[in-house]
Amino acid sequence: MKIIDYVETLTREGELLADVAERAGTDAPVPTCPQWRVADLLRHTGAVHRWAAGFVRDAAVEPAPFPEAPELVGAELLAWFREGHRALVRTLTDAPADVQCWTFLPTAAPSPLAFWARRQAHETAVHRMDAEAALGAAYGPVTAEFAEDGVDELLVGFHARPRSRVRTEEPRVLRIRAADTGAVWTVHLSQEPPRTVLGDAGPADCEVTGEASWLYAALWNRLPLSGPEVTGDLALARLWTETAGI
Repeated sequence: MKIIDYVETLTREGELLADVAERAGTDAPVPTCPQWRVADLLRHTGAVHRWAAGFVRDAAVEPAPFPEAPELVGAELLAWFREGHRALVRTLTDAPADVQCWTFLPTAAPSPLAFWARRQAHETAVHRMDAEAALGAAYGPVTAEFAEDGVDELLVGFHARPRSRVRTEEPRVLRIRAADTGAVWTVHLSQEPPRTVLGDAGPADCEVTGEASWLYAALWNRLPLSGPEVTGDLALARLWTETAGI
């Protein structure tokens, strides 16, 4: 995907998140994020938006902590979230293509700007799902291309890091297959961080096959990783559900 595609998706997803959160009410519990209410969801995502924008805007090459989110409620909190979201979109839109700044995932993004546009589009899309869960609404769609990209970021990026808790005592293989796009990931599990390679790389102990949009929600633990889409050793799917939270 191109940077402009990520930014357009970020724009749409942030607006949807705010609109759904407003309908749900900032005091509504978020079933997909235990212990959170919609206000916590808005504070978290709004702080992440400001944090990400700062690296790109200031060409900051060193990591920095999340900014403090204000203890606002109701309409004031929604306005604060929307302001930060718009500022992030402007920053990504106006930044020079060759801006150099800090990033944090071991992915082959073509540039820091592409990294942040990608990361914030997915950050916002997943949390839009959380707002919909709080409202009790079905998840809105994401394109197959975007969903495939988000699965790839999760497997090849997030869970390649030492902090991933998806570990097994003995080597096991989990295969993820997007039925509609044809993308395949083979995830090698062990006592070390997961190692993901593209394509069918030998036999698998457990295979998860579904449309990319379902894989996106399920692997981010926004839908159950269960059902006829999961075959083989179901314990690996349960392990993912229990340990893969970001």
